[in-house]
Amino acid sequence: MSISATTPDTAIPRALSPWLTFLFAAACGLVAANLYYGQPLAGPISADLGFTPAATGLIVTLTQIGYGLGLLLIVPLGDLTENRRLVLMLIAVSAVALIGAALSSTPTAFLVASLSIGLSSVAVQVLVPFAANMAPDATRGQVVGNVMSGLLCGIMLARPFASFVAEASSWHVVYYVTAGVMLVLAVVLRASLPVRRPTTRLRYGELLASMGHLALTSRVLQRRALYQAGMFGAFSLFWTTTPLLLASPAFGLTQNGIALFALAGAAGAVASPIAGRLADRGMTKIASTLAMLLGMAAFLIGHFASDGSLGALLLLTAAAILLDFGVTTNLVCGQRAIYALNPEHRSRLNGLFMATFFAGGALGSALGGWAYATGGWTMTAWIGFCFPALAFLLFLTEGRGK
Repeated sequence: MSISATTPDTAIPRALSPWLTFLFAAACGLVAANLYYGQPLAGPISADLGFTPAATGLIVTLTQIGYGLGLLLIVPLGDLTENRRLVLMLIAVSAVALIGAALSSTPTAFLVASLSIGLSSVAVQVLVPFAANMAPDATRGQVVGNVMSGLLCGIMLARPFASFVAEASSWHVVYYVTAGVMLVLAVVLRASLPVRRPTTRLRYGELLASMGHLALTSRVLQRRALYQAGMFGAFSLFWTTTPLLLASPAFGLTQNGIALFALAGAAGAVASPIAGRLADRGMTKIASTLAMLLGMAAFLIGHFASDGSLGALLLLTAAAILLDFGVTTNLVCGQRAIYALNPEHRSRLNGLFMATFFAGGALGSALGGWAYATGGWTMTAWIGFCFPALAFLLFLTEGRGK
């Protein structure tokens, strides 16, 4: 069905066309991927630009810091400014930042570009509530699930894409190509997205202050954000440490082999539409329970996958798929729950939700690196198990309802 050229918050949403749903999903995946190209390329970039060993971690960290700041300072603007214009501006900044990264000849220039890539990549978190606002209540979970499947595919495919392209050419080419993709995406979105003008009439300072009130008073937001922080902490720990395990003498995988392993994780994206449909049918609690149990099961299985055998590799692949299914399902259920709270607050709620579980992911990455260096894969797997287990224990204290 068609969408009117202008979609204010007060309009009654109609079903999104398959083309527009696909476009939202594809745009989210392509933009989100920008956050992850630097992870497999940190070594070549560091060697080429002359980073010290201690500073190499900043290649990824600065991007994460930029994204975290954008979640809190830019995403709330989706409740205040015209959404299509905001998305296009952020994607244009992404293209410039990616070109800046490709042209960098010093560590400082590359780190500035990395910070800018993180800040501008929050366009994704403007697009998701944008799509949710355009969907009717009865199918909002399904729409969010479909869009999130694109986002998660982008996240999981970014690493192998960057590895393959860099091995065939250079890390510079990865950033040139993706900058071109952003420019093409901006043209397509400008021609296809409707105009959406929020009805909120607040100043920017008041908008940010209102986020503190939402964080302190919304029990649904608090709980769903903490559940996902636990799940995403497990996700980040797993994908930070498994490349180290696979590259170790036990497995001895090359960069391309690790990239192929990462493709298995993309299978988790198929859980998004399923989770959205379950949430639309009032089965959020069942889906969330299953998601957290899958997260725990992944690390119990993965615990036995350290000897470098083919069986161990298969177990680790199964663990990756189960974990990504669980994380994806819980994410979509959480977004469906918070988007049902107040249409005028969706961007702010989304920013708070994402920032909270993103902090969980940062904690998972940090603990994962420390655990692997300290106690190897066995210790890492048990700490990973604790993340979804703690989220599940908190979930068990929840009363009746979402």
